[in-house]
Amino acid sequence: MKKIVVLTGAGMSAQSGIKTFRDSGGLWENYPVHEVASIDGWHKNPRLMLTFYNKRRTQLKDTQPNEGHRVLSRLEKYFDVSIITQNVDDLHERAGSSRILHLHGELTKARSINNPHLVTHIGYEPIHWADKAEDGAQLRPHIVWFGEAVPEMTTAIEWTRLADILLVVGTSLAVYPAAGLIDFADEDTPLFLVDPKPAPVRRKHLHVIEQKAVEGLLQLEKILLEHHM
Repeated sequence: MKKIVVLTGAGMSAQSGIKTFRDSGGLWENYPVHEVASIDGWHKNPRLMLTFYNKRRTQLKDTQPNEGHRVLSRLEKYFDVSIITQNVDDLHERAGSSRILHLHGELTKARSINNPHLVTHIGYEPIHWADKAEDGAQLRPHIVWFGEAVPEMTTAIEWTRLADILLVVGTSLAVYPAAGLIDFADEDTPLFLVDPKPAPVRRKHLHVIEQKAVEGLLQLEKILLEHHM
């Protein structure tokens, strides 16, 4: 089986109803991004951060995977598919994909503020102020915020280097270090870029589909099955 590596961004989940801050003037659910998505925001107002992510978790509970998520799941019948996602939702998992790396953390998990390796699955339940991890420290969302290192980046690079085909779906390729992942793929690896406003990428074997994630992946599914098996 050929190895397909997929990098997905906010546009992947937007058609499931999850709002992004990409085209909204730096606001996420009407909050300035730096207040709810940075480590400085946590130090400034942790209670606000907990409330914000509790609401996102409640929203996620009632959100369903879209047909784009299901396309990626279906491709596992014919390809060795690995998904590297910048999204913190669990829609890839719920659509049936089996190999997923969350670069920016997972909304359905929490961790100790003192030990980033002490992670617990909380599902769609809230985190309250004074909720403690096993080490007695405050629990925080298991999210990689702006200003923090991306611990899964090394694994993401390893996966990308092994790709026979690289798909980039629903991302502006503007947030680093994730945006730099495509540079680790072999120059002869076909790159399919699916986005209504595609980033200016230069590669030898670049194929651009100027569509939203669902429409673009349905088109790409046919291309892959007909020409890249």
